[in-house]
Amino acid sequence: MHGWVEQLNAEERSKRLEALKQLYRMYLEGELEKLPLDHEYVNNHIHTTYSFSPYSPSKALWMAFISGLSTAGIMDHDSVGGISEFIEAGEILRMPVTVGMECRVDMSATRLAEKRINNPDQKGIAYMAVHGIPHNCLEKVSQFIKPYQEYRNHRNREMLQTLNKITAQYGMSLSFERDIEPISMSHDDGSITERHLLYALALRMISILGRGEKLVLFLKQNLQISLNARLEAILLDSENAYYAYDLLGVLKSDLVQKFYIPATDECPAVSDVIALCEEIGAISAYAYLGDVADSVTGDKKAQRFEDDYLELLFEEIKALGFRGFTYMLSRNTKTQLERVQHLCVRHGLFQISGEDINSPRQKFICGAMKDESFSNLIDSAWALIGHEITATADGDLGMFSKAANEKFLALEDRIRYYKSIGKDLHGAGAQIPV
Repeated sequence: MHGWVEQLNAEERSKRLEALKQLYRMYLEGELEKLPLDHEYVNNHIHTTYSFSPYSPSKALWMAFISGLSTAGIMDHDSVGGISEFIEAGEILRMPVTVGMECRVDMSATRLAEKRINNPDQKGIAYMAVHGIPHNCLEKVSQFIKPYQEYRNHRNREMLQTLNKITAQYGMSLSFERDIEPISMSHDDGSITERHLLYALALRMISILGRGEKLVLFLKQNLQISLNARLEAILLDSENAYYAYDLLGVLKSDLVQKFYIPATDECPAVSDVIALCEEIGAISAYAYLGDVADSVTGDKKAQRFEDDYLELLFEEIKALGFRGFTYMLSRNTKTQLERVQHLCVRHGLFQISGEDINSPRQKFICGAMKDESFSNLIDSAWALIGHEITATADGDLGMFSKAANEKFLALEDRIRYYKSIGKDLHGAGAQIPV
């Protein structure tokens, strides 16, 4: 089995999918088991190697499947390159999927221009999600995002030069062509992110300093990075199976500010991305971060974000034409989430949730979903599936199409209708009249 699992991250897509077929065959024959289910779990926000993740699209869906998810959604940064593989993986596993893309957008023409929104590194720039992309519109989205990928790589190279000025004295200089591109899927329409730069640096640091005390001392004394007791203990453990990813998290939390160059051209105007969503029938969603105390992924320091002006945020995104609002149950407190839910209802925004998977230490299952107050998120996931089926079959029949807007006055009725399609016909691709 382990050989097939390893091949899920093979370089060739055909080998990844063949490994998935073999693992599913073993599951059907009783050689492998899924984790026992105690609830219906969903996750609409899984990153893959097409942005940054330890999982190819095939492996991401396999991990979702054996973890017990009912459905899973791909959500890469500035890329739809992994979506077709993810869809095919879903067909192999007979598992319904949703597909989307996450990107940073320019909010400078809004009332949030001078706010730290949901981006730790820069004011006036926000993360948003494009959910439920009709499968026959992937090429249009790819062409839309391609120039922004190029702008991003230009800035990536500039940031790497700045980072090298910090690390060169320690023999840790990196090459974009030798060290960064090979650990990305940029050759196949994938994106390169700040995490790629830092992961390459983490690997170089480990190769020079080894794991454990010497590396921890280097972080504290040479790079002036402060470590809390939990993170220091993790990095002192030389047997830690997730060492490189944990080191990446520490570097992202404390080192980015020393080499970060503000994003400009690579961030499309928020109005342009919303217009794209409306044109192709995808669902635009704001990605809530909320004030951070102790980052669940270890890559964000304590910092304040939208909570101080949440009412204004909702007013503005509603005015901009956002259809949805996505949030992460394990990242926020119950108080934060209850406030967000209340405002979503008030402003008629479709609530979506998913665990932001980009590290092997994260679980695909979010236990907080067992809380009955979040049962609506399960309905939303199935509604997304129903939306993709109808919007792919006919672009005029999606969840927020003109036909759906005329038929449904209440968002709850709309969700119930598309959920029924998702439950009954996922993967069938049939045309469903609204």
